[in-house]
Amino acid sequence: MKLKCRLRIILAEKNIPQGEFADKVGIAQTTISLLARDRTLPGLMNAYKIARGLDMPIEKIWVIDDD
Repeated sequence: MKLKCRLRIILAEKNIPQGEFADKVGIAQTTISLLARDRTLPGLMNAYKIARGLDMPIEKIWVIDDD
């Protein structure tokens, strides 16, 4: 079981550039990029900031992938 990040898809759907979103939520753009490419998992505080910045629940951004 693994978490799959939908951040890249969500930002594209909302037409929000990663750098602009990073500034909005106060997280480094490199961290947003790593998260969006599923290279790392966020800490609780960053996950909360991202979910709040998107006005979405965390479980809509990171979903369980049973593959």
